Amino acid sequence: MKPAPSARQKVTAEQVLAQLHAAADTAALDSMRHFGIVTDHALGVRLPTIREQARHIAFDHALAQELWDSGVYEARLLASMIDRPELVTPDQMEWWVTDFDSWALCDGVCNDLFAKTGYASATALAWSHRSEEFVRRAGFVLMATLAVQGRSLGDAAFLPFLSRIEEEAGDDREYVRKAVNWALRQIGKRSVPLNKAAIACARRILSQTTKSAHWIATDALRELASAPVMARLKKREEG
Repeated sequence: MKPAPSARQKVTAEQVLAQLHAAADTAALDSMRHFGIVTDHALGVRLPTIREQARHIAFDHALAQELWDSGVYEARLLASMIDRPELVTPDQMEWWVTDFDSWALCDGVCNDLFAKTGYASATALAWSHRSEEFVRRAGFVLMATLAVQGRSLGDAAFLPFLSRIEEEAGDDREYVRKAVNWALRQIGKRSVPLNKAAIACARRILSQTTKSAHWIATDALRELASAPVMARLKKREEG
C-alpha cells in the first residue's frame, strides 16, 4: 500500500530557493547547456527534483510572483507549478513571456500554467503573431498543449490554430518551426475531423517553397497519416 502523499505546506521564497540551491548539481548544469538551455541564471537542478519539491508546496499566487522575480531558472519553473491559474492575468502572462530565454522555460510555463488559464486560446493566437522567437514559440506551444489538455474545447476551437500554423510554416527559426510542427501534430491527433483538417493543412504547407515548411509538413504527415494514429483515432471515435 502506497503511503499517502504529504500535505502541501506554506513556505517562503527564501526557503524554496535554499532547497533549490541545496539540490544544485554541476552535472545537471552541463546537461542543460548540452540541450540548449540558457544557464546564466540556473543552478543545475533536475526537473524531476523541481517537480518533487513543488508537490510539497501549497499553491500560492504571491509566492509564484516572488519566485519569478528571483530570476533563477529553476525557481521560475517551480513558480509555474505552484501558481493558481484562476488568479493569473493577461498582464502576468505578458510579463512572464517576455522573460522566456529558452525552449525549456517556455514549454514548462505554458504546459504547467498558461494552458490552464481562461486566456490560453486567445493568447496562443495573439502570441503566434508576435515576432520575438520565444513569444511566437509560446503561442504555438500553447496550441499544442491545448490540443492535449483542453478537453472541454470543441474541434472548431482549433481551426484558427491551423490557419496560423499554415501562415507561419515558413519561419525557419529552430524553436519556432519545431513548435509549429508540434502544434500541427498534436491538433491532428485530437480527433478524426481534426486529423483530416491537419493533414489537409500539412499538404497545403508542403506546396510552400521554404525548407522550414517542407520539414514541418513532411514530418507531420508521416505521423498523422500513420496506421497507429489512424487506429487510435478510430478506436477513440467508436468508444
